This record gives sequence, C-alpha cells and structure tokens, in this order.
Amino acid sequence: KTKYSKLIFRKSDTVPEELHQMVQESFLTLREHNCFFQDLVRIKGKDFLTPVSRILIGNPGCTYKYLNTRLFTVPWPTEGYDIKYCSPQIHDACKALMRLNDYLHIEAIKALRGQNLFETKEIKATSVIDREQSFATSVTEQGSVLKDQSSVCVPEDDRSLKNRTSYNLTLLNYMDPLQMLYLKQEPYFGMGNMAVSWHHDENLVERSTVAVYNYSCEDSAVQESHEQELKGRDPAVWHVGLKVAWDIETPGLAVPLHQGDIYLMLDDLNMTHQHCVLAGLSPRFSSTHRVADSSRGTLEYIFGQCELALQNLQTDSDSMALSLKSLEAAVVKQAEEIHNELEFEWLRQFWFQGKRYLKCTDWWLKPMAKLEEFWRKLEIMTSLVLSEVRKEQQIEEQRSETISCFLLLLKERQKLRKEWTAR
Repeated sequence: KTKYSKLIFRKSDTVPEELHQMVQESFLTLREHNCFFQDLVRIKGKDFLTPVSRILIGNPGCTYKYLNTRLFTVPWPTEGYDIKYCSPQIHDACKALMRLNDYLHIEAIKALRGQNLFETKEIKATSVIDREQSFATSVTEQGSVLKDQSSVCVPEDDRSLKNRTSYNLTLLNYMDPLQMLYLKQEPYFGMGNMAVSWHHDENLVERSTVAVYNYSCEDSAVQESHEQELKGRDPAVWHVGLKVAWDIETPGLAVPLHQGDIYLMLDDLNMTHQHCVLAGLSPRFSSTHRVADSSRGTLEYIFGQCELALQNLQTDSDSMALSLKSLEAAVVKQAEEIHNELEFEWLRQFWFQGKRYLKCTDWWLKPMAKLEEFWRKLEIMTSLVLSEVRKEQQIEEQRSETISCFLLLLKERQKLRKEWTAR
C-alpha cells in the first residue's frame, strides 16, 4: 500500500468494448504494414538493436528521445494539419490510437484526483492520532507515515493535473518472444525472462503520468498454463515488473497483464521506481502514452532556434553578397551551437532511422527540407566566420575570444561527424 500506491491497474472489462476493438485492430494493421521497427540505440558508446520493435505516433512535429536515439512521430489525424497516409488503414489506426489517448487522459485525471483525495484523508487521519499523543511521539509517528510516501500531498488545481496527463505521443511496442533467441533474466527477484530491462522512462515532463494499454495475443498455450499449479509468476503470461529504485531489499512487484488491461504510473512513480516488462509466451503489443518534454523536441522549437541563429546573416541589397552582422564571441557561439544541434539532433537522427516512417506517411519530408535549407545557410555562416577571423584588421582581443569558442564547437562537430559516419 505504501511502496506501490501510485501504480493503478484497470482490468480490461472496465474499458469500452468498442475502444478495445478499434485499438486492437490498429495494432494488427500496423504490424501487417510492417510499421514496427527495432531501434538502434546507443548505450555507453556502443550501438544495440532493441529486442522490442517500436513506432512513435503523436502530435505532428513532436519527437521523443531515448538512449541517444530520436524518434519522430507518425502524426495522428490532427485538425489544421494536412497529413497524407500511405493507406486509409494506417489513417484509421492512427485515429484509433488518438481515441485511446483521449480516453487515457481522462482516466489519468480521475486516478490522480482519487489519489489526492486518498492522501489528504490519510494525512488528516494521521494528524488526529498524533494530537492524542505526546509532542515527541507525534513527530516520530508522522515522520514514519510520510517517509513511505513519495511526496507529501499538496492540493492541485485542474490545470496542473491536465498538464501532467495531456499525452502528446504514444510509443507502441511489439514483440514475439518465441522469435527471440535470447532474453535476459531478471537479476534481482528471479522474475524470469525480461523483454525490457529495469529502467525509468526518459525525457518526460516532471511528475507526469505514464499510461499503458496492453494487448497480449493470448492463445491456447497460455490458457493451458493457467490450469497447472504454479509457484511465483506464470511464465506464459506477460507481466509488468516494478521495484523501488536503488533498493533490492523491498520486494519487487510483478503484475500479470492480460488482453486489454491498462495500468497507470501516477505522479513521480516513474522517478522513485523502476519498471521492466517480463515476457510471456504469446506475441504482445502495448501502447505507452507519455507527456514527452517538448521544450527542445518539436519542430516549432528547432525552427525558432534556426531563425535565431540566422538573424546574424545579412544580404547586401546591391551585390546580394552574404556577410555577418556581428563577430562577437557570444553571437558566433550561439549560432554554432544551434548549427550542431540542428545537424546532430535532427538531420542526422532523421536520415539515420526516421526515414523508415515513410511506410506510414511522408509528412516529415517538407519540414526536413526546410531544416536542410537552414543547415546550408549555417554552413555559409561558419565559412564567413573563418574568413573574417583571418583578416588582420580585427581587434586582437575580440579575435582571439571568437576563435577560441569557435574552434571548440568546430572540434565537437568534427568528432560527432566521425562518430555518425562510423555508425
């Protein structure tokens, strides 16, 4: 009750049947169209293919980064956007997942309100007991009650709840464990085969809820195993594992996941705990809805950054020659940092893996062409800085300051280009 109170579980019969049907059909459609891909991720300088195949669906222009890999959303049908899908079935699949997203948003708000109400009652009940005891005892008792709660309950307004449950994307996962030659064993509690190792979800808005819809394609093999007497978890059934972060003394939790079940990780649970996915025997899909931190991960953001850098570029009205307005170290540094961010966080990431999504839609091609145009202008700006600092009429102090910060960023660019070429 205290260690795992922020994990909320909903059985499949609490979800509207029509929604189940739409969502489960969308999973199968995306698999039929070969829209699930293993990601090449980078851990401690080495590349690994994920055992799970994935696709990111969400708000147009949104991205999600994990393990040094940026995924680009296949946009769901959003009003005001011209999105062409490769087939009507893919459009319908994205629309169904958008419907699921809206449903889970409402469920998460309800769950958080319930949690806040419960914690408020708990704290009130504790303070009544405490008042009946001596002051010294009351301090000790209250400390022990609050110690097990991840955070003290603070009444929240609706805006805060909505911000932390307004999912901007879903990361879909698919895996058939029988196709995997090797799966890691869960190392701490003997929970069996892991499809996804212990982790925190990355790149999320602080204290935002993660909502997961599970669709394990259960068959007769799974049913048979239910009839046997089993100790511990049933290895035929998929489970979500949960443990307190950096704590192997507190028992871990393994919750069985059946077709259409939903679970919510509320508030700061994703930070205070780690979770893993324990493989069953049948193929399994999941839709994991997140409030991705979009402060640096949207098209709107990177377009804004590029336009900021290009403010230092001017064109002569007569000769049409390009030149820089300023050679101040801070201005040059800002433009070159944006240059690096554009090339390595967006262009190379997209062409490295993002073009796979052309199987679903070509929506990203236009914005990528625009970003490439920005990159070409930033390359011109770099060469203009080089030619300007070679001129001897520059003030020596300003010149050396500009060169030192400029060289640092050029070296970084060279190093990253070599890394990406090797990949």
